[in-house]
Amino acid sequence: MKYDHAEKACQLFADGLNCAQSVLVAFCDVTGLDKELAIKLSSSFGGGMGRMREVCGTCSAMFMIAGIVYGPGESFSHEDKSEHYKRIQYLASQFKEAHDTIICRELLIGLAVTSTPEPERRTEEYYKVRPCVRFVRTAAEIMDKYLSENPPANG
Repeated sequence: MKYDHAEKACQLFADGLNCAQSVLVAFCDVTGLDKELAIKLSSSFGGGMGRMREVCGTCSAMFMIAGIVYGPGESFSHEDKSEHYKRIQYLASQFKEAHDTIICRELLIGLAVTSTPEPERRTEEYYKVRPCVRFVRTAAEIMDKYLSENPPANG
């Protein structure tokens, strides 16, 4: 099966969701999450985790999707956990290949960014200079490719 969630994720970002929310919500059809639950679950990860500029929220969303779709359940072995962490590191490496890092503040280098808790207003100017929609697209494309190459057991 071929997956295509990039446009939906980008539109959700343009509509005002944070980077993590945009990616996670776009994949609700795959994860089975209720949209409102997905929005709430990923709300803390925007701006590199609450605007602390740590791991890019789009990557956090990819990792949440991978956990829901492929993660070991309640009964898991050491090998299951190792395989899952290997998967997460692979997804991160794909994002790094595209953008050199998964760290928000490094992705936003050259922009005047702060890590204050106050989010920036989503204005026309914000969207002109902010590269985040590119990261949203990349994460969605990586996840789509991974899902296509590694079909979920339930789908």
